[in-house]
Amino acid sequence: MSRIQVPAVEAATGATADLFARIKKSLGKVPNAYAAIGALQPAALNVMLEVDAVLTASSLSKKDIETIKLVISTTVDCDYCVAAHSLVGKMAGLSPETLRQLRQGELTGDAQRDALASFVRYLALTSGTIPSEQYAAIKAAGYTDQQLVEISLAISAIIFTNVFNRINDTDVDFPAVD
Repeated sequence: MSRIQVPAVEAATGATADLFARIKKSLGKVPNAYAAIGALQPAALNVMLEVDAVLTASSLSKKDIETIKLVISTTVDCDYCVAAHSLVGKMAGLSPETLRQLRQGELTGDAQRDALASFVRYLALTSGTIPSEQYAAIKAAGYTDQQLVEISLAISAIIFTNVFNRINDTDVDFPAVD
């Protein structure tokens, strides 16, 4: 059970109600993580939604964005985000096998996706400036300097939700991951 108790989504008022209506229109429901964040700090939820809009309009594909979010979530062991981004990754067109491989840290057979997953995983597991070889590998895979900014933004966004969900132990309201 989530540690932080929040009012029912239907009881939201003001800015929170507006955000929840926007989310419901887009997703059909307000996921538990968004409900908790929005109830406690609507401005933070709004920033999250704005970052997602920037990422959606970026030069990264939806598959790339979900690869990043799933790899980071798996690396930091956020069960909520792993479930969420396994589902959203499937909706973005990643196969169940590719999703499993990404969660397990295995190669997918797609050289560009594997380079992205390796780069993101390396960033999540290390500190300090990355070695020249890591930079060269992601560039050789075809990612541009602009996309490196977008990759950084996607990592930053998912780390926020990973951290909050780990603090809250947010009840997972997405299908179980196989």
